[in-house]
Amino acid sequence: MDWSDYFDGINGAAVIYDPIENCYQIYNQELALTQRSPCSTFKIISSLIALENGIIKPDDSTRTWSGEIFWNEDWNKDIDFSDAFHASCVWYFREIVDEIGTDMMQEELAKLQYGNCNISDWEGHLNTNNNNPALTGFWIESSLLISPKEQTEVMERIFGEQTDYSEETINRLKQVMLLTEESDADISIYGKTGMGKASGIVVDSWFTGFADSADKRIYFCVYLGETEDKNVSSAKAREIAIELVFDCNR
Repeated sequence: MDWSDYFDGINGAAVIYDPIENCYQIYNQELALTQRSPCSTFKIISSLIALENGIIKPDDSTRTWSGEIFWNEDWNKDIDFSDAFHASCVWYFREIVDEIGTDMMQEELAKLQYGNCNISDWEGHLNTNNNNPALTGFWIESSLLISPKEQTEVMERIFGEQTDYSEETINRLKQVMLLTEESDADISIYGKTGMGKASGIVVDSWFTGFADSADKRIYFCVYLGETEDKNVSSAKAREIAIELVFDCNR
């Protein structure tokens, strides 16, 4: 697909997958097949595993803030699952991931066929932008990599008709992923942003998820890479994805 107008010169890729038609629409195929760090889009996965295995109990999910002052003001407090997901609170999900543990994580990623499934840098030492152990991990500019096309496929494995996960888990996850301000009577959009930096420069920005309309569900991923003289951000990736989803449903 030629969706270059949506990207306005930004180096990026987009994938929309319609499982009913078994059809992919892809912009910038080379980049759409390139594996990159998932960054905070991985919170969908850690939430899924933790909900399914009782590590996150939605009605009793508040975790205690250590008192360490983080750059994001929204992280500097006791926080529950919903607020942590919406604020993309890294320390909260770092704790969740550690409680999931390497064995369960490896097993679940293999089941989901999640990119390269590489969690070898568990603590995230490869991250050149941050050395705070509360804010690093294998999913943030580290060993775990996934392509935009693979992101849509993983979303379908989680939220599609053949899902292995419980209805309660899926409903809880949908609840936190719903973009209430962007959804309307005809279409509901569910997703998660992600952004990663290397040496202070944004190198990966994402928005991935799915959209429900009256007659079908489509899965999508928009990825933006480092682009000179352009504002690359997860907010921009989300904006492009929303425009694409609405236009594809017109």
